[in-house]
Amino acid sequence: MNRSLRFVSALGFAAIVAVAPAAADVWKIDSTHSSADFSVTHLMISTVRGNFGSMSGTVEYDGKSVASIKVDVTIDATTIKTNDEKRDGHLKSPDFFDVAKYPTLTFKSTKVVPGPDGTFKLVGDLTIRGVTKEVTLDATGPSKIIKGMRGESRVAATATTKINRQDFGVKWNAALDGGGVVVSDTVKITLDVEAMLPPATPPTPPAPPAPPAQPKN
Repeated sequence: MNRSLRFVSALGFAAIVAVAPAAADVWKIDSTHSSADFSVTHLMISTVRGNFGSMSGTVEYDGKSVASIKVDVTIDATTIKTNDEKRDGHLKSPDFFDVAKYPTLTFKSTKVVPGPDGTFKLVGDLTIRGVTKEVTLDATGPSKIIKGMRGESRVAATATTKINRQDFGVKWNAALDGGGVVVSDTVKITLDVEAMLPPATPPTPPAPPAPPAQPKN
């Protein structure tokens, strides 16, 4: 390769490096400060709410651009709660989530659509009862990044969507004598996610106190 070709190649490589996006950090979802909630209409007149007690996963985020966000969430379907044990048992049965066969729900994002300041749309694949459908979540955030009590970085966001449960094989219902049904097909889902990133260098623990000097004989 002559000198001019080497120079052109070097310029091309430099240009690629200059425009290549920085790798996003992988944040861990803090399950103790995150929640997966849902609500349905009961008897066509009231709202009943519930939640899943365990959510885990990761969020890729470079700390600057929402375009860098990628989410991979797993929800433990066996932890469903609606403040009624009998109803919770029914929801775990094959009539609804069939948790013995499908113990988890998952969401994996495939695309981010930036919106006005503080909002974006998160498009991805939602899997319930082994059925996967594309859904779009309307998200607020991400929040500013703060430092936690152990030196870790933390960030949060909230995302909502509505789905038709029939699309995912959650089909049980019963007709009312006066018309209508017991449970709406439309389900509103809200994810409140707090994610954390360990410090680049773990803090050095304080040195133990020096033992007291022993008296000389």
